[in-house]
Amino acid sequence: MSKLFLDQFADRLIAWHQRDGRHGLPWQGHRDPYAVWVSEIMLQQTQVATVLERYPRFMKRFPTVKKLAAVNIDEVLAEWAGLGYYSRARNLHACAKQVVEEFDGHFPKDPLLLERLKGIGRSTAGAIAAFAFEERAPILDANVKRILARLFAIDKALQEKAVTDELWALAKRLLPKSAKSMPTYTQALMDFGATWCTARKPVCISGQQRCPFEKNCQANLSDQVLLLPKKISKAKSPEFICNMALLRHGDFVLLQKRPPKAIWGGLWSLPESEWIARQPVNLKLPHSLSKTSSLNLLTTVLTGENVKALFKQCSPLLHKEEIRHVFTHRRLWMQIWESHSQERYCFVDPTLQWIDLRKLGQYGLPQPIKLLLQGLSLARDVGTKS
Repeated sequence: MSKLFLDQFADRLIAWHQRDGRHGLPWQGHRDPYAVWVSEIMLQQTQVATVLERYPRFMKRFPTVKKLAAVNIDEVLAEWAGLGYYSRARNLHACAKQVVEEFDGHFPKDPLLLERLKGIGRSTAGAIAAFAFEERAPILDANVKRILARLFAIDKALQEKAVTDELWALAKRLLPKSAKSMPTYTQALMDFGATWCTARKPVCISGQQRCPFEKNCQANLSDQVLLLPKKISKAKSPEFICNMALLRHGDFVLLQKRPPKAIWGGLWSLPESEWIARQPVNLKLPHSLSKTSSLNLLTTVLTGENVKALFKQCSPLLHKEEIRHVFTHRRLWMQIWESHSQERYCFVDPTLQWIDLRKLGQYGLPQPIKLLLQGLSLARDVGTKS
């Protein structure tokens, strides 16, 4: 690639953004590092259409890093519900506390210091530094990797360290010389990968618009656009099955707080059994369980508790429904078994709590469980009122 192209890349990309980039998004134009940081974390692994709705709501509820640091983690997880990848919410809360405690509530401008904060990697640190402080810091998210792999015909696996180092060097080489251009340039780079140099339908293939780099892009010139970046074949996602107990008393439902490092870590969900591998052919489940089978199931989901005492207050378990949920690297079939309790049994385990269905918005819930509970009818078949 010629030195002239390398030197002109930033200006040409900025010119493209002025004509064809995205403008007016609620997180654009901010110089507040807190607002930039929240948007960058939320946009990771979440579609822009979803963030358009949820970002303003999150910022209204937690307008400053000090406000975010001061609340309970359950409030953060409740606001994050439905966005997925809940470790991001836990890291947001931990990072906010870190900024308050170590930097007096002010984000550092040095990308190296930003990288030391919880949940902030090198690329996110570069984005915050570029947008908020006009630092000449490169970014290298999935979109940028794809752009560079195509421009420079990098046909090796992007996961290799040597390739990653090469991409970082290129990202740094292409930065604009003027620090004042960094916010616009960084936004342009993100937009170009998200809207033009896309994974499946880049504009150079569709022919709908003319790419400003078509005469320089090595992948385009060698007819390899859809072959780069090099794709790694993925193994089939494993499939699991588990039982979940939907125990109700009036308008209350029994929920359990999940361990911080588990899937859906820190969220409130239905007590569940161990996940086991799902067989290709499943036996048809009965509509209801016998007393013995109900007791056995409750024992598997409420480990360590005196389940026999609770069971005396509960109706037999009925199979309510099966919920299928797809994670990034696995699939889960949840068998929901419902029962009503005459009383709100007091549990030894503090992670087990009876929660009012009318106050679900105060708790972080996995999306499929949230939808299930929201669908419960409180007007009929609700058992004994408290």
